Amino acid sequence: MPKRFAAVLMLLLACAVCPVAHAQFASGANDDARVRAIASTLRCLVCQNQTLADSNADLAADLRERIREQVRAGATDDDIRAYMVRRYGDFVLYQPPLKPVTWLLWFGPFIALVAAALALFAGIRRRRHVRACALDAQERAQMHALLADTDEGPTR
Repeated sequence: MPKRFAAVLMLLLACAVCPVAHAQFASGANDDARVRAIASTLRCLVCQNQTLADSNADLAADLRERIREQVRAGATDDDIRAYMVRRYGDFVLYQPPLKPVTWLLWFGPFIALVAAALALFAGIRRRRHVRACALDAQERAQMHALLADTDEGPTR
């Protein structure tokens, strides 16, 4: 009888603990997904081409842990991003906001593309108006002499 009592008690204890463990596990999974979502909007300060979520750099791991701590503390996504911007500037955002300080980030590539197209157009236009000048008799004679020397050179 004591073995049955112990088995039933263990079964009841397991049933009582199971919903709590499931809730903690579900919360942890939600937190991980939220940390990943936030980290995917932030730039790795070491790699600069990768998000915090994709980077393997030590700093990226530290920043992901900092995000995780803030998520557990109940901070909103906007609060976490604002904290990162206060600490590291707009550069940490993978899509920085459009404001006068970041105009060059947003419009710089387009300005460079237009400037390159204008320079190419001006170069092509300038080359079209260049005409070959005719050689006078003395220059023509020098050219024929030079060409004659090169033709005879390899046969000697």
